[in-house]
Amino acid sequence: MELPPGLTLSIEDKPDAADIDVLPEGLEAFNEQHWPGHQPWEEFGVFLREEGRIVAGLFGEAYAGWLFIRYFWIEDRFRRHGLGAGIIAAAEQRAREAGCHSAYVDTFSFQAPEFYRRQGYEEFGRLPYPPKGERVWLRKRLTGDAP
Repeated sequence: MELPPGLTLSIEDKPDAADIDVLPEGLEAFNEQHWPGHQPWEEFGVFLREEGRIVAGLFGEAYAGWLFIRYFWIEDRFRRHGLGAGIIAAAEQRAREAGCHSAYVDTFSFQAPEFYRRQGYEEFGRLPYPPKGERVWLRKRLTGDAP
């Protein structure tokens, strides 16, 4: 690629947070020009703590009517006790309060697609993901007025 004068291209393995923040800020400015008054990104977390230490949690982002579940993890000894369903339910309720009509998540076939299905999520995409398994995308309507 030939760059215009004054531009440099860099590939950075651990970019500064301030450098990363430039990207969603620029994208939001562009979106606002074409979609005035749209819902801004809202990040939130739902955590279970034991003596102050996180033993389970979810980090999500609400945007444009959708909850995106970015990270969800439960320490092994707390799995299969209904805690995961409770965390998902709390995140979905928080997303509804933020104006979300639906949620989506991606997981690997060896992780938790069946767990999400039990929570009412439906698969809408799948890609091979060598060397192990597949990447699976699932979604769920959170309100009756979802598109």
